[in-house]
Amino acid sequence: MPRVSSEQIVEQLLSSKGTVVLLGGIDTGKTSFGLNLAEAARSGGIEVAYIDADIGQSSIGPPTCVGLKFCSSLEAVTPELVSTADEIGFVGNTSPEGHLLPVVTATSRLVDHARATGVELIIVDTSGFISGVQAQILKYFKLELIKPDTVVGFQRGEELEPILGVIRRFMPVEVISLRVESAIVERTVEERLGSREDRFAAYFQPPLSRWRLRTSVFMPTIPPETDLSRLDGLVVGLEDGKGKCTGIGLLEFDATEKVLRMVSPVSESAAGLRLGSIRISIEGKKLGSVTIRELFG
Repeated sequence: MPRVSSEQIVEQLLSSKGTVVLLGGIDTGKTSFGLNLAEAARSGGIEVAYIDADIGQSSIGPPTCVGLKFCSSLEAVTPELVSTADEIGFVGNTSPEGHLLPVVTATSRLVDHARATGVELIIVDTSGFISGVQAQILKYFKLELIKPDTVVGFQRGEELEPILGVIRRFMPVEVISLRVESAIVERTVEERLGSREDRFAAYFQPPLSRWRLRTSVFMPTIPPETDLSRLDGLVVGLEDGKGKCTGIGLLEFDATEKVLRMVSPVSESAAGLRLGSIRISIEGKKLGSVTIRELFG
């Protein structure tokens, strides 16, 4: 079977349009391919939306969130120009493992929103979480809700075959397998962590707003007996009460005044706050992950 080039696949996808999902492991070239596809569509006059569901190494919006960018109005589709999201869906952690439901629902909601605007091409970039049963479950239910027209899998060997095999057996989706180019180099764990910290730090640049909080604003609801100091450093999603996440914030517990505050670059007040499950510093350094059970004792 002749090898298909990425250029040929781009031409095929521009012709067929619809919703395209990109699957592959860490540093397999998914994002570069997706941005190139989006730029080819934009320059060809095709209305295109890009959805980034890689909540740990996000290129659209802050980490812990799925991000959506409408690319047709951009001068060019570059990492710098798509970095600010037009809309986000809050997940609350930088790893999809253990947070499958928020990832699936956030991605599905943004795909639905993009479709409602009438764009011709939707590109969904996904995380490098592909190994194990949880990864198969995540990809399966994400695709079941999204109902894409095409899935492009990026492989170095056969590592993606368990997921692609499930898709071929259970879904009426065209599956294209693309060999990862040898020039693509995997980043170290430290490099990936540094990139994430930089994204967090850039998001929490001044000017920042601070609000004193009531415990009644959270989802899930905080029991009255909860030690509020446990919430210090926790990432939260700001919800407007109309189904839209307007940004993320960081909780701060004042041990002297015994009050809880939130710091965020978002200046508008929120109708409610969704609790995340990761702690970070204002500089973007990860301080640890927690579960709801641990938070509420």
